[in-house]
Amino acid sequence: MSTATLENPPAAAPEEIQSFTVTLIIRRFDPDVDAEPRWEDFDVEMFPTDRILDALHKIKWEQDGTLTFRRSCAHGICGSDAMRINGRNRLACKTLIKDLDISKPIYVEAIKGLPLEKDLVVDMDPFFASFREVQPFLMPGKPAEKNKERVQSVAERARFDDTTKCILCAACTSSCPVFWTDGQYFGPAAIVNAHRFIFDSRDDASQVRLDILNDQEGVWRCRTTFNCTEACPRGIQVTQAIAEVKQAMISGKVS
Repeated sequence: MSTATLENPPAAAPEEIQSFTVTLIIRRFDPDVDAEPRWEDFDVEMFPTDRILDALHKIKWEQDGTLTFRRSCAHGICGSDAMRINGRNRLACKTLIKDLDISKPIYVEAIKGLPLEKDLVVDMDPFFASFREVQPFLMPGKPAEKNKERVQSVAERARFDDTTKCILCAACTSSCPVFWTDGQYFGPAAIVNAHRFIFDSRDDASQVRLDILNDQEGVWRCRTTFNCTEACPRGIQVTQAIAEVKQAMISGKVS
């Protein structure tokens, strides 16, 4: 009779993750019914690793189909679901329930500074108008040589690498107190996208963009509050980028 030994005993079964009830207080607005926005609360059963976007889906699918919000990729790439969560601009698809204080209600509202259309949806047209105005596209001085790329060194590419990460979610711009009070201000996102081409060694229209931003509603309206940097879901150093654009205007050099 042989005796079997267990050199590697089976691991203990993982503890079952428990769901719990979360209260979301959402700022609602229906232009056909409401004169002013109103707050409405919803209780939803969620897991710690669920996201605010999951909670919004659950409310829409199971409790109130009229709840309106934008979302697309659900992976922090498209930037369409930017909103204010507990007073901070965030992406709903990147904000985990467990990272918030679930002992209190979670407040969700539309981003500020842009016209409110319905519930968590704002009119993005003013935001994209500023984006287009800074001419955020490559403008080389001469055509590329036949069958050749526009060569750029690693260091030249690294110079503007940070500002290539923008996903146009408007989290930075709609967190800016100057933008809230001045509808003409370009806003951080537009300046970030101008920066991306101003410092691109392959582009020959840096001065054109600097002239556009050297305006009373351009970079000089920035008050360096760092709200934009804190709000950016991609970790872009927005305030630093704005400062670099200012410095290029003062020095007359792009390097």
